Amino acid sequence: MAKAIGAIVIDTERCKGCEVCIGACPQSVIAMAKAVNSKGYHYAESVNDDCTGCTNCAVVCPDGVITVYRVKS
Repeated sequence: MAKAIGAIVIDTERCKGCEVCIGACPQSVIAMAKAVNSKGYHYAESVNDDCTGCTNCAVVCPDGVITVYRVKS
């Protein structure tokens, strides 16, 4: 069975940095950026290519700023 391949896109301008997505990610794909967005929040960002497309991060995001893409294999 092939490994699931996914990717996330985070709307960094709408992210408020609550960090809920970090704990929800089983692959440790998400971390907080050192930079801040225009509203002054540290935002979540993808830090590696281990995403499986499980959608946990998007489901728990209270502001709905994460979009998950998955490649069908």
